[in-house]
Amino acid sequence: MGLSTKSLKGQHHELADSLYQLTVLQQPTSHGDQFPAFAARLKEHDLYPLTPTGTTILQINVGKMCNQTCKHCHVDAGPDRKEIMTRDTMQLCLDALQHSPQITTVDLTGGAPEMNPDFRWFVEELSKLGRQVIVRCNLTIILANKKYHDLPEFFQKHKVHVVSSLPYFMASRTDAQRGDGVFEKSIKALQMLNAVSYGKKGSGLLLDLVYNPSGAFLPSGQKAMEAEFKRRLKSGYGIEFNNLFCITNLPISRFLDYLVQSGNYEGYMQKLVESFNPVAASGVMCRNTISVGWDGYLYDCDFNQMLDLKVANTAQQHIRDFEVQALDSRHIILNQHCYGCTAGAGSSCGGETVK
Repeated sequence: MGLSTKSLKGQHHELADSLYQLTVLQQPTSHGDQFPAFAARLKEHDLYPLTPTGTTILQINVGKMCNQTCKHCHVDAGPDRKEIMTRDTMQLCLDALQHSPQITTVDLTGGAPEMNPDFRWFVEELSKLGRQVIVRCNLTIILANKKYHDLPEFFQKHKVHVVSSLPYFMASRTDAQRGDGVFEKSIKALQMLNAVSYGKKGSGLLLDLVYNPSGAFLPSGQKAMEAEFKRRLKSGYGIEFNNLFCITNLPISRFLDYLVQSGNYEGYMQKLVESFNPVAASGVMCRNTISVGWDGYLYDCDFNQMLDLKVANTAQQHIRDFEVQALDSRHIILNQHCYGCTAGAGSSCGGETVK
C-alpha cells in the first residue's frame, strides 16, 4: 500500500530534523563547548527549529576591502582584503530580486561597500527595481579620497538609507576602537550628510548610527543611549540623526581574538548565556533576512557568513539558484555565537529586537 501525502510529508520533516541535528547540534566549535548548546536553549522555549517568518531583506556583502581595520570587526575587513563582488554576481542578485517582489529592502555591507568599483552602478540598478537601499557606511570613506567626496549627494539622489558606525560621541573611545583620527573624520562626514538634509526632520533621508561596545560587556539600553548621543552630537557639533542602533559584539573573528587574548572569553560567553531572552530569540534578523556573500553564496545572517555556515543543504546555497519560497521553508543554522543576538533586549543589524 502506498504512503499518504501526509505520511510522506511527515517522513520528510522527520528526516530534515535528523539531518539538522547532525549538522547543527553536533557541530564542533573551537570555543563555547562548556556552555549549553544554543539550539538546546531554543528547544526549551519551543523555538526549535528556528524557521523564517518570510524573507523581506536581502543583505549583500559586496566585498571585504575597507579603508579601516576596526578592533571589533566581525568581517575581519581591511585595506589588504581582496575579496570583491563582481558585476556578474551583482547581476545575479538583481535577477533574483526581479523574481522576488516580497523582498523590499537591500542592505549593502562590506568592508566599506563604497570601495567596490561597481558600487554606484549597483545602487542605481537597485533603485530602478524600486527597492529601498541601505548602505552600511563607515563615514571615514567619504573623506578617504576625492572620488568619495560626493557620496552624500549620490546617496541623496537615490534616497539611500545610510547606516553609519560611530562607537561613541567622544574622540577617545571612538579612536581607541577604530583608529587615530577616526572620530574627527566621522564628525566631518556626518556634517556633510546633514548638509544635504540627511537626518533632518521631514527630509525623508534616513541617517542612523550604530553603537558597538568597546569591551567585553553588553550595550546599555538603546533608548537612553540614543537620547544621550543626540544631545551630545547636537550640542557639540550641530549634528542630527534619526536612530541609534545598539549592537552586541558577537564572539567571532577579531572580537573573539580580543576576548581570548584578554582572558575575557569565558566571562563574556557566560554573560551572553545568562542574558538569553526567548522574546528576543523569536525576533532575530535571520528570520526575515538572507545574507549574500561577496562570491554569491547564501547564509542565514552576516555572522554565519563570516563563519562560512551556509544555508541548510535543503535550500539553494548560491544566488544563481535563488528561490525565496524554498529558502523560506529552511531551518536556520545555529551555533554558539547566536547567543549574542538573543541576549537582553536582543541585537540585530537594526539594533534591539525587543522594544
